[in-house]
Amino acid sequence: MANYPSKLFEQAVNEFAKLPGIGRKSAVRMVLYLLREEEEIASLLGNTIVKLRQEIRYCKHCYNITEDECCEICASIKRDKSIICVVEDIRDIIAVENTSQYNGVYHVLGGIISPIDGIGPNDLNIEPLLNRIATGICKEVIMALPATIEGDTTCFFLYKKLSNFDIDVSSIARGISFGDELEYADEVTLGRSIINRTPYQANYQMR
Repeated sequence: MANYPSKLFEQAVNEFAKLPGIGRKSAVRMVLYLLREEEEIASLLGNTIVKLRQEIRYCKHCYNITEDECCEICASIKRDKSIICVVEDIRDIIAVENTSQYNGVYHVLGGIISPIDGIGPNDLNIEPLLNRIATGICKEVIMALPATIEGDTTCFFLYKKLSNFDIDVSSIARGISFGDELEYADEVTLGRSIINRTPYQANYQMR
């Protein structure tokens, strides 16, 4: 157990170390940085975090994060509402948007089916997706889920549910290596995988 010069310093390190990908050494550097900077820097950081937690909500349509009831993507008249790209979480929206190759809207599942982790279909935003499609506006659903066993299981489950609707169901081209998450794919590869998407049924029959 490391010895720290101050209980407050140790508490701050412990809190920073709870963040994903942040070890204790990195946490120490962050705390020391804040101590060296002007007090306003720490105050701005703290206030921003509190405001983020209090004011950020989920879009009533797609479950993207927003400060309003409806996110900017769903509210935009320039987006094609007839195409819905289904993703695992919000990081995937950021990744796809960075490609500038997609002009439809999104639907965030909030995870993928993973029995080993205790995550089933009822734990995901699947029913709201089906309700969106039932309005008749959607003409195509693109499944942009991880190329993992859990991702494929979720895709197949969705495909069976979507077969009740008169829509096209496609999947991003598998230019992303097995097991990679969308946020780690380079923008060119991800962009091409969206443009070159293929009918999901064809993908399933080829396996």
